[in-house]
Parts: sequence; C-alpha cells; structure tokens
Amino acid sequence: MLTLFDYLPSQNAWKVRLLLSHLGRPYRTVPVSIFEGEGQTAQYRRINPTGTVPAIQLEDGRVLAESNAILLYLADGTPYLPADPFGRAKVQQWLHFEQERVESVIGSLRHWTMTGKLARRSPEMIEAKRSGAVRSLGILESELSTRPFIAADRYTIADMAVFAYASRAEEAGLSLDMYPHFRAWIARVEAQPGFLAITHPYSIDPYSTLELS
Repeated sequence: MLTLFDYLPSQNAWKVRLLLSHLGRPYRTVPVSIFEGEGQTAQYRRINPTGTVPAIQLEDGRVLAESNAILLYLADGTPYLPADPFGRAKVQQWLHFEQERVESVIGSLRHWTMTGKLARRSPEMIEAKRSGAVRSLGILESELSTRPFIAADRYTIADMAVFAYASRAEEAGLSLDMYPHFRAWIARVEAQPGFLAITHPYSIDPYSTLELS
C-alpha cells in the first residue's frame, strides 16, 4: 500500500490527499511533526532530503517528494493529467506557477497569519508577499475569465495544486471580492466528485508557532 508522509495543516500535503480522494486510492499515513524537528531526522531525510512534507513511499520501497511531483506521478494515466504532450506541458506550466507565485506568497502569508508569526516579520517582507499575492490573484482572475479550469477546459492536477493555497487567500488577510471569476472557479473545484473538503488549521499543532530550523 502507498504510504503518505503527512502533516495535516500543510496544504501541500492536502493536495496529495485530494488527488488520492479523487482516485479512491487507499494509503496509509505516517505523520511528521515538522515543527518539532521530525523532518530533520536522519531517518526522514533519507525519504525527503529537504525535510518537508509531503512525501510518498511506494509499495516497492521507492520514495518521491515534492507535492507537485507526487501529483504528476499519481495522476499519470488518469483523467487528471492530459495524455498529449502539449496538454501535459500546460499542466506543468501552472504547477510551476503555483510553487513560485502562489504557495510562496499566499502560502507564506497564510502560515504567518495563522501561527502568530506575522509580527515577527518585517513590514517590507510582508508587503512584498502581499504585493506578489495580489499580482498572482489578478493573473488567475484574468485566466479564469476565459476558461473553466486553469490549464484546460477540464479539471486537472493543475487546479488541485493552485487551489490548495490560492483558495485560502482570505486566511492570509487577502480579500477575494475583486475576483469573481476566481471565486466561481473555487466553486467548480469544490463541486468535483471526491473533493476533499476537510482541512486542518495550524491550531491543532501546539508546536506550529515555532520557527522551522
């Protein structure tokens, strides 16, 4: 059985849980308490050299880390990843966008806001993240005004990846009032069969207020 190394409040890990839910694929979970330093143990670093979640271990013992790489692997041969080279490349385009322009800004702001770390960050750093987040939401609004899903006319892992943090923008202190097409896309994603509505706040982890070493 597939093993998922998970940290429940992580939306990067949630992406993988979402795809597994869509696929109806069974798996077992190994929790990793990253803010207690479990990700930095020698044992876990052999699974994921960066010490982050998620990671998966296949039935044959091979391991794979980085959420979007995991999505690509698990979605291969399913309706959630196009079979043609251009369609696959478009999905990858938006997976790269998600990591560079969504998770890095909206995800960071959300984490700082929800764990009380915002006060520890400089005003300049916070403003840079907010400006980047607003630019990214504007791009998504523009793109989603032309088609129902982000990489194609159908739902793919690109939507799952972008949704993970972009849909939680209000938890990062960002209003979505100005983005009607984006909000309509959120509703379309949430209406997909097998959508995983359950998320977990950082407050379930008493160590989440600590900084990662």
